[in-house]
Amino acid sequence: MGDTQSWTAAPAAAERARSVLAAAWSCAVTAEGGREEFVGAHSVDDDGRVLLQVPEDSALLAAAICAPRGEPSAVLEFADVAPVPVRNRIRARLWLAGWFVPEDDHLAFRATRVVLCPPSGTVVVDLEEFAAAEPDPLALAEAQLLTHLADCHSDAVERLTRLVEPDSLHGAVRVQPLAVDRHGLTLRIERTRAHGDVRLPFHTPADTVADLTERMHVLLTQASAASCPRPLQRQRTDGDG
Repeated sequence: MGDTQSWTAAPAAAERARSVLAAAWSCAVTAEGGREEFVGAHSVDDDGRVLLQVPEDSALLAAAICAPRGEPSAVLEFADVAPVPVRNRIRARLWLAGWFVPEDDHLAFRATRVVLCPPSGTVVVDLEEFAAAEPDPLALAEAQLLTHLADCHSDAVERLTRLVEPDSLHGAVRVQPLAVDRHGLTLRIERTRAHGDVRLPFHTPADTVADLTERMHVLLTQASAASCPRPLQRQRTDGDG
């Protein structure tokens, strides 16, 4: 069974890609010298250019120096991981293809192709839109916000399910906050052998944490006024929608 709740007021692909890039703590680099994992070693310019700190003995550094200028020679991969424990925690993957240019004490990556792969399908992001986009204003605070909501306000999460269409809750055994951005909150609805995601859009975008607090209060007020759905199933069931 598919969830029938529609996804509305979602970030554009370029903004989503920049948000993944801004919040990611690690990246994997595949180049002629092999594949290397880097943790806490990259930063991002305002135009989305990735700056990577690598050890002097890194094979990637040697490959970047020897690679023909302007020819795609490396792929950077970033994973967007849900901060709250849920099934399939990878919310999206982001790939940047291009080449490295040695600059001072780091490597600067110039992308020639940007590909975002969320569950809804692969999207090739326009390079100009990617450079011009800004990360979601809540991207860096999202992990703390969602873990606080899940750990300290599980009652509020369950109340928000009153805003979900009944068909989407059929067979549900657990609901967790999966993602939040300036446009809305996403809930992960888990069943015994399946799961689905439902989007609860805000009535207007939230550009700060203070804005988000107000938007969440509005959703909770709407949920309190809505009819109460069937309680979540707390045990394993034989059938699942």
